[in-house]
Amino acid sequence: MRNAHATVTETRNPRRWLILGVICLAQVVVLLDNTVLNLAIPKLTEDLGATTADVQWMINAYALVQSGLLLTAGGLSDRYGRKRSLLIGLLLFGLGSLAAAFSQSAVQLIAARAGMGIGGALLTTTTLAVVMQVFDGRELPKAIGLWTAVSSLGYATGPLIGGVLLAHFWWGSIFLINIPVALLGWLAVAKLVPESKNPEGEHPDLIGALLSTIGMVGVVYAIISGPGHGWGSANVLVAAGVGLVALAVFVRWELHVPHPMLDVGLFRNRRFNGAIAGGLLVAFGMGGSIFLLTQQLQLVLGYGPLEAGLKTAPLALVAVALNVAGLGAKLLEKAGTAMTITIGMVLNASGLAAVALLGTAGRGYEWMLVGLLVMGSGIALAMPAMANAVMSAIPPAKAGSGAGIQGTVSQFGSGLGVAVLGAVLNSRFAALLPVGIGAGAAGSLYEALAAAPTPELKAQVHNAFADGVRDSQLIGALAVVLGGLLAGLLLRRAARSDAAAALPAESGRGSRSGS
Repeated sequence: MRNAHATVTETRNPRRWLILGVICLAQVVVLLDNTVLNLAIPKLTEDLGATTADVQWMINAYALVQSGLLLTAGGLSDRYGRKRSLLIGLLLFGLGSLAAAFSQSAVQLIAARAGMGIGGALLTTTTLAVVMQVFDGRELPKAIGLWTAVSSLGYATGPLIGGVLLAHFWWGSIFLINIPVALLGWLAVAKLVPESKNPEGEHPDLIGALLSTIGMVGVVYAIISGPGHGWGSANVLVAAGVGLVALAVFVRWELHVPHPMLDVGLFRNRRFNGAIAGGLLVAFGMGGSIFLLTQQLQLVLGYGPLEAGLKTAPLALVAVALNVAGLGAKLLEKAGTAMTITIGMVLNASGLAAVALLGTAGRGYEWMLVGLLVMGSGIALAMPAMANAVMSAIPPAKAGSGAGIQGTVSQFGSGLGVAVLGAVLNSRFAALLPVGIGAGAAGSLYEALAAAPTPELKAQVHNAFADGVRDSQLIGALAVVLGGLLAGLLLRRAARSDAAAALPAESGRGSRSGS
């Protein structure tokens, strides 16, 4: 037994914790950008004349391109090298950030964000895959917990850094901060991260990548455009039809192509299905609600960018503190994956609902703070457990593909949450606008306020927007709690099924040993 233990210890990379630090630095590059961009929404609407739909596309252009390429990026990193994928991803992300910083229009910024999504796909899949390669056994949940903690730290520091930049510089500076972080990450990866790959891995499925990207873009375009063009308009119906057909063809293609980007066999694993189904709803609620939170703080409560950044920080900081303390890993060991995810997401949804109902102009910030702290506690418990549930159901040789699936669910769910909850906000805002404000002004709060001729009408416009934000946040909270309950239920059933399947095997071994 001692020899076996010594063999396991010797095979572990002695620099694995330092490597985890480098991996987390690469992860921070992606997260900094997304959190800062949410904070810059009011600036973008003013300086670039961006509508709410434009802003949704600035966020979703990145998420959708990344979602469409994650599965292919995961397979490529498995086959051609995870270290190589990290280096290329950091380079592309840095170049895309440079282009975004100097964009002169909403269309240019959307295009630059789409380019950044290519680099983000390589980074998102590879960071978690490398963690799976250098850690094993009881260290793995702790490593994933720290990886999640650093992700939360990105959410915390992003608004703070972004708030300082937006208070003193033009909005393009929020993209320039990615460049030194990407450069430092590139040098650290080149020096410290070992190369790992599976040369016998699957060939790239470029047709699958194209079909999935077209499908997701079509569906999300229809959702974003619905409030402005009308749900029965040709634009919306054609986009939705193209998206749904492309997704259907994608599924058929993956079932028959020799080297699919999506290993359909993974969906025979009930534990995998439970984590994926719950993760989709959780990402939907969280992505859309964070998108709304920054608008609530700035456009409803009237805080400036720096103040808004400071006031969102407690959410992420409590998640970081609890993950560094190992609370999520300890609960996971004692209560199991299903219960940990359920507890975490119920806490998360409760916090979201509290922020929606208590974060109003008539109340102090301390009421919202309670909701943010509860949200952060839920994230600290649920997110590492969710990632561990997905990755533990996947063979190590397919770590990149597994991380691609996990990332695709997270990014697509988040992008869909921004689109759907943004559409709910637009629809509610338009429906609640006072008589006399043209329907064309419903595209953004600034346009509606400019169209309101009197202080009384301006106050009504502001209240209509606040009510739309609140209603959308409550829908996000409902999605989160449903996601947590669904994941917990499916994972609990999978655990029972695995236990039942193990009993006959153990009985058989006992009978043979007795004879």
